[in-house]
Amino acid sequence: MLGRRSFLARAAGVALVGAFGAACSAPESRGTLRFYEQKQEVIAYFDKLLRAFEAEHPGLSVVHDSTSSIAPQFVRNDPADVGCFNANLELARYVERGQLSDLSHLPSAATIRPDIGKLAEQYATFPGRTSVLPYSLAAAGVIYNRKIFADHRLPVPTTWTEFVDVCTELKRAGVVPVYATGRTTWTIWQGLFDYSVGSLVDTAEFFRTMKELGTDVGPDSEVSFQKTFAVAMERAKTISTFFNADQAVRSYEDGNLAFGKGQAAMYLQGPWAIGQIALVDPKLDIGTFALPVSENPNDRKARVNVDLGLYIPQRSADVPAAAELVEFLMRPDVINAYNQDNLAYATTKTAPPQRDPRLAGLQTYVDRGAFYQGAGTFIPTSIPLGNYLQAAIGSGDFDTMLRQLDADWRRLARRGATT
Repeated sequence: MLGRRSFLARAAGVALVGAFGAACSAPESRGTLRFYEQKQEVIAYFDKLLRAFEAEHPGLSVVHDSTSSIAPQFVRNDPADVGCFNANLELARYVERGQLSDLSHLPSAATIRPDIGKLAEQYATFPGRTSVLPYSLAAAGVIYNRKIFADHRLPVPTTWTEFVDVCTELKRAGVVPVYATGRTTWTIWQGLFDYSVGSLVDTAEFFRTMKELGTDVGPDSEVSFQKTFAVAMERAKTISTFFNADQAVRSYEDGNLAFGKGQAAMYLQGPWAIGQIALVDPKLDIGTFALPVSENPNDRKARVNVDLGLYIPQRSADVPAAAELVEFLMRPDVINAYNQDNLAYATTKTAPPQRDPRLAGLQTYVDRGAFYQGAGTFIPTSIPLGNYLQAAIGSGDFDTMLRQLDADWRRLARRGATT
C-alpha cells in the first residue's frame, strides 16, 4: 500500500508526464464530471485529489461543486455526477426514492467494513442496491484536558458513578467540569442528548420501531421517547448540572476558545472541534473517552457518523467515468491519507488505525464496532430538538421534552414525514 507521500509523489509524476504529453499532442477530450462535496474545511483537500485524478485520466476534467445543499440539484434534475456527502436524513430521501445508482458491482464496495456499511443503511435503503459507499467515519466522545485530570489526580471514568464522582470533585475544586454551548443548539443535541442515549438504547432499532408505530407512538406503545429515553434523560439532567453557568449564551466558537484556554476539564464534542482547539493552544494535552452512562464499563460506545459517503446519481451524465472517480477516491493510498489527515477513520476492512494521539481513546470502539449513530440525527429537522433541549436544561424538566417529542413524531407520522 502506498503511503501518502508516495501517493502525492506519484500524482506529481503523473501530472508532469501529462503536461509533457500535452505539449506533444492534446489528449482526446472525454468530457467533464461534476463532483459535489460541501465540507468547507476540506474543499481545498479534495481540489488537490481531483487534480491528481485528472492527471491520471487525460482528457477527463472534474469541476468541484461545493454548494451547501444537495436538494436543489435533485429538484432541477441536475445532480452532480459524483456526490460526497454526510449520510443523514437529507441524503436518505434520494436513497429511498431510488435516485442513486447501485454501487455494489464496484470493486471498492467489497472493501467496506460490513458494520460501517450498515450505518449508511440505517436512515434508508432501496431494494437491491448499495446506494452509498461510506468514505469517512467520524467518532466523537468526551474531549478532556489531561493536565487538569492529572493535577486533580482524577482517573478517566469508566462507569456512570465514576463520571459523576469526577464531575463532583472538579466542581468542588472550582473547575468547570463540562463546558457546554447551548446557544448553538446542534452542539447540545450532538453531545448531551446523543451521548446520554447512545450507550443505553439501540438507536437504529428504536427509530425503526418508531417508524413502524407512526401515529401509535405514545406512553403505552412498545417504544416511545418518554418511555425508552427516560433513564438516558435522567443522565442528561445530571450532566447538565455540571455545565458552565453561562452555557445558555455560549456558542460553539466560545466553547472551542474556552476549552483551548483550559477553562474546563471536559467538552462533549467531536473531532471537528479538535482542530479549532489547537488553533487556540496547539500544545494543549487533550484526550478522548466514550461517555459512560451505565455501571457496566462494557456498555460504553462511541458516537459515530458517516461523515462522508460516495454516491452516483442515476441521472449522472457519465456513469462509467463517475465510477472511475469513485474507485480513485476509494484507493487505499487516497482514502487512508484523507482520513488520517482529517482526524477521521477510513471505512475499509484494511484501514490503518487513526494515528493522532488525541483520538486514541476512541480507537478501540471503532475497532470493535462498539459505536452508534446519534439519536438526534434520526429526528427530522422540522422537530426543534435543540430548542427543546435548551428549555429542558434551563428548567430541569426533561420529561416534558420527551412527551413533546412523542407528540411531534405522531404529527409528522400523519403527514408521512418522519424521514
